[in-house]
Amino acid sequence: MREDEQVTASSTNDAKAKMLSGSAWMTAGSITSRILGAIYIIPWTTWLGAYSTQANALYAQGYNIYSMALTIATAGIPSAISKLVAHYNGIDEYEVSRRLYRSGMYVSMAMGIVCATVMLFGANLLNNGDANVTPVIQSLAWAVLVIPPMSITRGFLQGYNWMAPSALSQFIEQLFRVVYMLAATYFIMKLQPTHWVQAVTQSTFAAFIGALGAILVLGAAYLRRLGYMRRLAAVGKQDQSVQTRKLIFKIIYQSIPFIVIEAGIAIFQLIDQYSFKRILTLMGGFSNYEINTIYALFAFNANKLYMIVISLASAMAATAIPLMAMARAQNDQQSMRDQIENGLLLFYFVMIPASLGMAAVAQQVYTVFYRYDAAGVTILEFASFMAIPLGLYTVGAAMMQGLSENKKMMKFLAIGIGLKLILQVPLVMFLKGMGPLLATGIAMSVINYLILHSFNMEFTLRFNRMAKPTNQILAYSLIMFAAVKIAMLGMNLIVDPHGRYMAFFALLPGMAIGIAVFGYLALRYRLVDEIMGPGRAAGFRRKLRITAA
Repeated sequence: MREDEQVTASSTNDAKAKMLSGSAWMTAGSITSRILGAIYIIPWTTWLGAYSTQANALYAQGYNIYSMALTIATAGIPSAISKLVAHYNGIDEYEVSRRLYRSGMYVSMAMGIVCATVMLFGANLLNNGDANVTPVIQSLAWAVLVIPPMSITRGFLQGYNWMAPSALSQFIEQLFRVVYMLAATYFIMKLQPTHWVQAVTQSTFAAFIGALGAILVLGAAYLRRLGYMRRLAAVGKQDQSVQTRKLIFKIIYQSIPFIVIEAGIAIFQLIDQYSFKRILTLMGGFSNYEINTIYALFAFNANKLYMIVISLASAMAATAIPLMAMARAQNDQQSMRDQIENGLLLFYFVMIPASLGMAAVAQQVYTVFYRYDAAGVTILEFASFMAIPLGLYTVGAAMMQGLSENKKMMKFLAIGIGLKLILQVPLVMFLKGMGPLLATGIAMSVINYLILHSFNMEFTLRFNRMAKPTNQILAYSLIMFAAVKIAMLGMNLIVDPHGRYMAFFALLPGMAIGIAVFGYLALRYRLVDEIMGPGRAAGFRRKLRITAA
């Protein structure tokens, strides 16, 4: 092998290792926080009793507005900071990176104050005609006030490719939030059983408590690495031409597209929130209680569960942005192409089996969390498949941002939003609760096609090289889905599928079968070699005593 080929291979392997390592940390933090954010539902809905479905609908409406406000409050700055820090670090201007962080703090704190003020005093204008939503929106304003500086610190550390503090802070944030909301709900519903709106309000206020826990973790991580960052700044380039005012302008310029792009899923959810009730009301034949019940099934119940799967994609997206930005800063065309291909394959390897696995055990999962409901199970099963285009959007949009293709990405998103608006009314009319999910899935699929087409036009992706592992992932995922589905149908003949405890005990072997089947096939036929490298794959095979084909 020639010396230049060895350097290229080494660079590719290093990039793949960084993406795997970063994704592993972010996935661990994201998935554990998402699982915590789902597990709380079991006692929460139990304590709310007969009010649980209406509480879920109220919670979802408040949180959709909160998600959009938070995206605006942070102004896309964490992702912009991550990208710009990686860019300046890639050209040895570490001092500029540190000044960038301080400038970002000023901007984000100002945005947090503005957005929190709007939520506190404008809640009546945002409540969609439901007075119960007003205190929920106001309770979430406090989180919007403190989360921006927390998110900036996350983005700064990710720019150095330090993913562990971000992962740990995500877990602590969720832990603090869940403990507070469960304690508050328990005491409120025990002392005043009819005050379910107050219980929901305290549950949403828990986002502020969680943010405080995350700030402690990130602050400690920043201080622990401060000396190292100072040493890097001392030996790096000392470019004083980049002024603070210019840095703030650059942050705002870079972050504006991030606001729109990162809010993509939130925008689609807000379209559902403000259109679903109106469409069913115009159709007639539905009471307000029935509309809220249907809305809760897809906007909260299913959403809470399939977002666990999408969180895997979010973790990969957080890793992709700084790596892509560093390659772009160094004008390394080969590295950018390799990272796009590696990122796509890693996404397929994680998301496709996870989504199909969720669909296979949808009945058991839904029953454990919410009690058995045939309509809820059907919507969750359908939503599990829709999680794939949503997840691919998250990763693809992150890569586009890392490559500074923000204008193009905003154009793609605008096309998707337009398609969503066109499809929303007819699909809701014909499919009710599944209509919004299908409209979102179709619109996201079109956006994903445009993203992949753009990548291929610029980098000439090697789809021939990607075809075999992609087909393997699809085939093994379908085999796994069939095996788990058959096992679950068999379990339903033995135990009562409608009981929460029996559903839980049926779920455990179902998950084990899914992991065993996909894991065995991936190792036996060398799929893992392509994703993680032959060294790691061989180590797994030795430990599990699997012979490669």
